[in-house]
Amino acid sequence: MTQKHIEVGIVVERRAVDSPWIDHAWTPLAVLPEPPPLPPWTELPGTPERRSIYLGAATLTLHSVDTAHFRENFQAGRAKLWVAIRPTGVEPEIEFVGVTADPFEGEVYAENVGDVVEALPMPQAVAEQVLAFFEANHVEREFIKRKRQEHDPRKGGGPRPEPGTRRGEGEA
Repeated sequence: MTQKHIEVGIVVERRAVDSPWIDHAWTPLAVLPEPPPLPPWTELPGTPERRSIYLGAATLTLHSVDTAHFRENFQAGRAKLWVAIRPTGVEPEIEFVGVTADPFEGEVYAENVGDVVEALPMPQAVAEQVLAFFEANHVEREFIKRKRQEHDPRKGGGPRPEPGTRRGEGEA
């Protein structure tokens, strides 16, 4: 299995919310095509209600077995990267979970209760690298539909009806 690692930067947003239970919420905001020369948790220009923060560098890993999924990502329209973060309840308030170009892996991220997942636009420079990886590693695999064997009731495989009853009668 071939892999490629692409370093990207992750930007998150802390926005004020009107709720009796919480005063703010976090969400992934953008993926940068390469990590900027900033330390993690650098606050970027914004407003007090919507603070943008550079969370830090992250590694997008491409696997050759996932190339068909990358194709689906590009065929769906504007290609996306799925970014997942998780509230921690302590300082720092969130942690990075992962970034992926595979829509199915993005769906798995979304199934984790409590994680915040966003499908963000894939930067052009990253899209070019993902497409080049696809071209170099994709192998078309023929879909083979499994054929079911016909059931032969004479060979067993289930409760037999009592003598003198039809199937379904007398069953609970």
